[in-house]
Amino acid sequence: MPESISRETVAKVARLARLHLNDEEVDRMTSQLAGMLEHFRDVDALDLSNVEPLNQPIPLSNVMREDVEVPSLDRDEVLANAPAAQDGRFRVPPIIGFEE
Repeated sequence: MPESISRETVAKVARLARLHLNDEEVDRMTSQLAGMLEHFRDVDALDLSNVEPLNQPIPLSNVMREDVEVPSLDRDEVLANAPAAQDGRFRVPPIIGFEE
């Protein structure tokens, strides 16, 4: 049987990933990762030679509709409700680089 993951390995990987785990968390992660590795071994043991690769489990189909122009909201009415407008557009505060 292949070797399971050690507590020391989990602590080392956590340190490399800059995760601060206490002893209880290291023990819990070691147990969880060991369980995952065991599950992966079970999957690896399956004979999948006759199984075709699957890209999408559910068939997809595009839902298309006609691109029809319909009446929309009046620009002046919408901008009248905006906190700030300028030149027929919404005015928003600059994020970086500009001062008022």
